[in-house]
Amino acid sequence: MKTLAALLLFTLSAQAAIMLPAVFSDHMVLQSGKPVPVWGAADANTEVTVAIAGQKKTTQADGEGKWSLKLDALTATAEPQTLTIGDKTINDVLIGEVWLGSGQSNMAMTVERAKDLEASKAAANLPLIRVFTEGSGASPTAKSEGKGTWIICTPETVGKFSATAFFFGRTLHAELKTPVGLINSSVGGTPIESWISPEAQQASEELKPFFAAMKQADAQFDEGKTKAVFERQVAEWTEAVKKANAEGKRLPRKPRVPLETRKRKGNVGGLFNSKIAPLIPFAIRGAIWYQGESNSQDPKAPFYQHQLTLLAKDWRTRWNDEFAFAWVQLPNFTRAGEGWMIVREQMLNALQTIPNSGMAITLDIGDPKDIHPKNKQDVGYRLAQWALGSVYHKDVPAICGPLIDSATAKGGEFVLTFKHAKGLTAKGNLTGFEIAGADGHWQLAEAKIDGETVIVSAKAVAEPKSVRYAWKDNPTASLFNGAGIPASPFRK
Repeated sequence: MKTLAALLLFTLSAQAAIMLPAVFSDHMVLQSGKPVPVWGAADANTEVTVAIAGQKKTTQADGEGKWSLKLDALTATAEPQTLTIGDKTINDVLIGEVWLGSGQSNMAMTVERAKDLEASKAAANLPLIRVFTEGSGASPTAKSEGKGTWIICTPETVGKFSATAFFFGRTLHAELKTPVGLINSSVGGTPIESWISPEAQQASEELKPFFAAMKQADAQFDEGKTKAVFERQVAEWTEAVKKANAEGKRLPRKPRVPLETRKRKGNVGGLFNSKIAPLIPFAIRGAIWYQGESNSQDPKAPFYQHQLTLLAKDWRTRWNDEFAFAWVQLPNFTRAGEGWMIVREQMLNALQTIPNSGMAITLDIGDPKDIHPKNKQDVGYRLAQWALGSVYHKDVPAICGPLIDSATAKGGEFVLTFKHAKGLTAKGNLTGFEIAGADGHWQLAEAKIDGETVIVSAKAVAEPKSVRYAWKDNPTASLFNGAGIPASPFRK
C-alpha cells in the first residue's frame, strides 16, 4: 500500500508541475488547417500527453523540464472542445482563424475610444470571436511566459478590445463563418525597433547606420534637463485643469513621465522579448501591424522599410511559418517635416521586400489634429479585404487601393499606371499631383484619368523628370479605385 501511495503521490506531483504559456487558457481559439504547436514545462524527463478533438499526442520533457509537440492540423469548428495537457484541462476551446495584432497606440486603441461605441456594442454579441491581450511589460531578455486571458466578445467586453483588431476580426468572422481568435500585443508610443529581436537587429548590416545615430542620440540624452521640462509641463497642465474645470470643458491629458515612457519602450527588442517571444510558436494565420508614428522623425524614418522587412522575416523565422503579414500605412495627419511621408513611402516599398504581404491605405480616414483617428472600422475593414482576397482567396472588390506601377515621361507629360486600379476614379477634383524637371523644383500639376492610367502635366515643366502624388503630411486624397479605397502616396 505504501508503494502504491508513493506512486500515486509521485504521479500527481508530476502532473501538478505542468506549466503552460498564458495563451493556453479557457475560451482560447486554436488555428485550423495547419499543425498546432503546444509547449510548456513539467518535471524533468516526465511524459506529457496532449489531447483534443479525438487526437492524442505524447512527448517527454527534457532534462530542464521543457517540452513541446505539434498536433496535426485541426478542422475548424464552432463546437466547444476540451484541450487536455497532462492534468491541465482547458475548456471552451474553439478551432478557427487566429491573427496577431501588434504595434503602438493605434493598434492598442480600444473600441470604447473609437467612433460609434454604442453601435459597436449593440452588434457585439459574437461569442465565436475571442481576444487575448498580452499584458507583459518590457524585458531586457526573452521571456517564455506572458500574461493575459482569453475574453469572449460580448456587448459588455468589446469596449476593451483593440479596435483595429476587432473590426478586422469581425469582418473575417462575418465572411468566413468560422471562429476567430485575436491576439493583441501592442504598446502606445513605441518604435518598431522595440518589437524586433535584438539578435536580428544587431546582425543587420542595413541597420548599422541607424544604431550609430541612436547611440549618438542616447549620448545627448540629459536626464536632469528632461525631468525639469516634465515638471514645467506638469505645472502648466495643473493650471490648465483648473481652467477647464472652471469652464466645464474637457480636461487636458496629463503629460507622460518621460523616464517611464523611455522605460516602457523597451529600447532595442525589449517588447519583442516580453510581448512577442512568449507567444512563439502559437499557431496563427497571420499578423497585422499598426505602427510607424514613433519612427517618423529624423533620423529614423529612412530606415523603416529595412526594419519592417526585418520584423516580418524575424517573426516568421522564429515561428517557422511564412504566415501572412499586413500593415496599416500612416494616415493623413499634420506633422512637421517630411518624416511622415517618408515612412508612408517606406511602407509602400516594403510590399516589394516582404512576400505574402499587404497594406491598408488610410489616407482618407485620418484626423489632421489627432494622431489617434477614431475611424478604426474602416481600418479593420480594409485589412480584412486584403486578408479575404489574398489569404482566403475570396472574391472581394479590391484587396488594396491603387499602387503606383510605372511612371513614363512622354512628350512633356507623365503617364502613370497602377495596380489595383479597377474603376479608377476621382473624388472631387483630381489634385495632389506634382512634377519636377531637371532642377528638382516641384510644380503643381494637372491630372486626368484615362481608363486605368493617369496623365500628369504642368505648363511650367516642359521636360518632366519626376512625379509625385499626395506628398504631404495631411494631403487630400483624390484618387480612388472602384472599391472606394484611396491610392497610396508615391514619388517616382
